[in-house]
Amino acid sequence: MKIIVDSGATKAQWGLVANGKEAGMITTAGINLSTMTQEAVEAIVAEAASQVPAGEKIEAVYFYAAGLIVAPGEAVPQLAEGLDKCFRKYFPGAKYEYASDLLAAARAVCGHNKGIACILGTGSNSCLFDGENIVRNIHCCGFILGDEGSGASLGKRFMSDFLKDLLPDEVAKDFASKYEVDYLTVVKNVYRGTAPSKYLGSFAPYIMSWYDKNEYVKNLIEENFRDFLRKFLVRYDTTKTLPMGAIGGFAYANKAILEKVAAEEGVRFDKIYKTPIEGLIQYHA
Repeated sequence: MKIIVDSGATKAQWGLVANGKEAGMITTAGINLSTMTQEAVEAIVAEAASQVPAGEKIEAVYFYAAGLIVAPGEAVPQLAEGLDKCFRKYFPGAKYEYASDLLAAARAVCGHNKGIACILGTGSNSCLFDGENIVRNIHCCGFILGDEGSGASLGKRFMSDFLKDLLPDEVAKDFASKYEVDYLTVVKNVYRGTAPSKYLGSFAPYIMSWYDKNEYVKNLIEENFRDFLRKFLVRYDTTKTLPMGAIGGFAYANKAILEKVAAEEGVRFDKIYKTPIEGLIQYHA
């Protein structure tokens, strides 16, 4: 049996694969290797291990997480050394592989084929995949300098226009009536808050609710996706023939709009998943 782990900040999905097929799914709290204690990490691994069917020999564990950078020739990245000890304790004798969320996205939507993969959630990222490795990654630059196409980028555009009195009156008045968004509150959360990207991204569902109601907001939403396509995805493939796929809650929730804008740019998404686990199970199976 193989175990494929897709770990986010709040939730981790553990896909079980046996005889080339999905054999179950385990959900635990997410494993944040940057902030969690060794005891907390082990508790989550132990919880998952207790739910693996008794008697199953684990031949491989594949762990994917954001910010997990594996240097060339490095079997276990420094950030995952504590997690590796836990895996060896609870799944002895297995093969262990650690990889980034971007490689997870690439494997999930491209499989073993060459293609373009992207992540569109609170933040954004993208890459060119040759079927085995990421061969090009145009830097997303984070929500301050980039992250075009993401929920945080949309929130930043909308909030900037709101504070500059550029939004249509009906939108601005409705927004102000539903959120605490005076200038000082926004500046405090964006420039001094602990999670400014998450804060800006939290407004994305509200903004998207205006898509069919206001032309100004509709254009704002479409331009956010269009900038991402033009600055990143189409630059990987000027002939626009490679398969393309997206991973992320923001992409999945707004699939129809994303596909519409992509079609206008002459490209097409072959797959759009909310999370990569479905595609990863297929890849490793």
